[in-house]
Amino acid sequence: MWNYSEKMMDHFRNPRNVGTIDNADGTATVGSLACGDALKFQFKLDADGKICEAKFQTFGCASAIASSSALTEMVIGKTLEEAKKITNAEIADYLGGLPPQKMHCSVMGREAMEAAIKNYETGENCDRSLEADILCSCYNVSENEIRRVITENQLTTVEEVTNFTKAGGGCGQCKSKIQAILDEVHGK
Repeated sequence: MWNYSEKMMDHFRNPRNVGTIDNADGTATVGSLACGDALKFQFKLDADGKICEAKFQTFGCASAIASSSALTEMVIGKTLEEAKKITNAEIADYLGGLPPQKMHCSVMGREAMEAAIKNYETGENCDRSLEADILCSCYNVSENEIRRVITENQLTTVEEVTNFTKAGGGCGQCKSKIQAILDEVHGK
């Protein structure tokens, strides 16, 4: 059993802002049911350009549900520029922490929010499976996502990258590529 904070368990047992938004300004779905985690994130803006409503639907574990719930609470009342600055570490901190093996849930939430904002800004349907730089095909994780997560969270091992993204946690064929990116990022 994972060691979860009371706040994390509260967001799991009583998730906030579950559902969909009619005529959402931004919407995106990330993850994959094939890998066990999928998240749809939507938001609506008020007349001042602030997020007045945020909702989610997720198929995932307790950490995925709680992270998504927390993220919706964190973004309501913020501008898109302010919301873009929320990190996965801040989502985990908001919940009182997450076990290392569950950090990917906070990453997925942030990724869904970023994709929904991109959908609003460009009108594009942001489907990560169409990205050209997919490094981990088991979990549909791009090279860019791995680089961002390594840099933002000061990750130093393949195991940490797997905990934060799931990349390398399937067939394992991408582990050497993840190590090469770690070496490059850290100047080795």
